[in-house]
Amino acid sequence: MLPEKWKGGSLLLLFFLFSNVSGVYVGITIGTDMSNLPSASDIVSILKAQRIKHVRLFDTDHQMLNALANTGIEVMVGVPNDQLLSIGQSRTVAADWINKNVAAFVPATNITYIAVGNEVLSTIPNASFVLVPAMKFLQSALVAANLNFLVKVSSPQSMDVMPKSFPPFTATFNSTWNSVMYEYLQFLKNTGSSFMLNAQPYYGYTKGHGIFPIDYALFRAFNPNNQIVDPNTNFYYTNMFDAMVDAAYYSMEALKFSDIPVIVTATGWPWLGGSNEPDATVDNALAYNSNLIRHVLNGSGTPSRPNAPVNTYIHELFNEDLRPGPISEKSWGVFFPNGTTVYSLRFEHLSDPNADSAGLVGVFCIANSSADVNELKKGLDWACGAGSANCSAIQPGQPCYESDNLVVVASYAYNDYYHRTQANGGTCNFNNTAMITTTDPSHGSCIFAGSSGSNNTSGDVAFAPVSPSSGATTLQILCVTYLISIILFFLV
Repeated sequence: MLPEKWKGGSLLLLFFLFSNVSGVYVGITIGTDMSNLPSASDIVSILKAQRIKHVRLFDTDHQMLNALANTGIEVMVGVPNDQLLSIGQSRTVAADWINKNVAAFVPATNITYIAVGNEVLSTIPNASFVLVPAMKFLQSALVAANLNFLVKVSSPQSMDVMPKSFPPFTATFNSTWNSVMYEYLQFLKNTGSSFMLNAQPYYGYTKGHGIFPIDYALFRAFNPNNQIVDPNTNFYYTNMFDAMVDAAYYSMEALKFSDIPVIVTATGWPWLGGSNEPDATVDNALAYNSNLIRHVLNGSGTPSRPNAPVNTYIHELFNEDLRPGPISEKSWGVFFPNGTTVYSLRFEHLSDPNADSAGLVGVFCIANSSADVNELKKGLDWACGAGSANCSAIQPGQPCYESDNLVVVASYAYNDYYHRTQANGGTCNFNNTAMITTTDPSHGSCIFAGSSGSNNTSGDVAFAPVSPSSGATTLQILCVTYLISIILFFLV
C-alpha cells in the first residue's frame, strides 16, 4: 500500500510527471503595467491561440489564476517586492500567502514556481536581509501544504549582481552580497530549485558602447575575425545570451556551488525606441526573439554546460505603456492589447525538413513607396542577383509581375530575400528603401513568404516546449509510464 503520508500528494505527483515530460521550453512573461490590460480570459485566449505553454506572472492575480485553470499552462507566480518585507518577517504571513495564492488554485492551475521578489539585491538592496527568510518561510508553508514537490521557490536576479560578467570564467557576485548570496544558493541546492536570472543582451549591447558587435547580441553570425573568446577557458561565444548564463554559472562556482541549474526568467528586445535608441527596432526584436527560441529549443546549452539546456521566458507578452523611463522601456511586447501582433514569432524544430529557414510568419519586408525609384531598382537588382532571392514569381506572365508597379515587384524580392536570410543575419534595409510591416502584402494569387497562405509556413506561433515526438525519447516516455504504473499499483 502507498504510505499514508503520500496519499494526499499522489494525484499531484502524477500531474507533475506529465507536466515535465517534454523538457526544455521557452515561455513568456506577462506584465500588467499598462492602461488597457485585456481581461484574464482574453489573455488566456491569446496564450492558447499561440500555443504558449509556460508563463511568468509578476503577481498572483486571482482572476488570471482562475482563467489559467485546466489549460495545462505551467505558471510561475510572483511575490511583488512590496510584499517581501511582511512575508520575510512572519511565518504566519507566508503561510497565509501560500494558502490564498497557491494552495487555493492547484492542481487545476498548474503553478510550478514562485518567484520571490524581482531583482531585489540590485534594486532594493535594503530589503536583502529578508529575501532568504521569505523564501524559507514560503518553502515551509509549501511543505505543510504537501506542495513542495510540485512548486519550487527561487528569486530572479539581474546581471547587475555580477559587476563584471565578461569573461564569464572570472565573473563573481558583488562581494557586498556574499553572505546573502551564499544563503540563497544553499537554499536552492537544498530544495532542488534553480537560479533565476534576468538576462538582457539589449542592455549588455547598448551599455557596452560598441565593445561587442550587434550580431553577437542578436544570435547572428558575425565576422570570423571578431570571434568572442574567453581566454581562461578558450570557449568561443557566438552570442551574448550564453555568455551571460555562463557568467552566472561561474559566479556560483566561485562560492563553491556547481550543480544548480539556471533558468532565464526574462530576456527579450524592445521593438521601439526614442531618437537616441536606434537599436530598439522591430527588425532587431524579431531577430533576437526568433533566434533565441531556435537556440534554446535546440537544447544545446552553453559552452560551459553544453548538456544543460536553459529554460527561458521571453519578456514580454504586452507592451507596458505605464512603465517609467524611455520609450524602449514601454515597448518590449510581442502583442498589442487587442491581440494583434507587433511581430510574429514561430518555432519549427530544426529536424523538420519542411521548416521555413527564417521561421517568420506574419512579418514582411516591403519596399518603401516613398523611396527613390533609382534606389529601388538597385535594391531589386541586388536582391534578385547577389542576394539570391527567388524572383521567379515577378517575371513576366507570373502572378506577382506588375510592369507598372516597381514598389510591389521590389517588395516581393525584398521579402523573399529577408525570409531566406534573416536567421543568418539578413536585414530589411536595402539602403533604406525597405521597411518591416505586419500587413500581409499578398494579393490574388501572388503569395508572399510569411503569409498564412504560403506553402512553406504554418502560421503558428509556438513558445511551447519540444513535443514528445521531437524532444522526448522513447526511453523517457517508457520510464514515465513505468513510474506511473508503480504509483497506480500502490494506490490500488
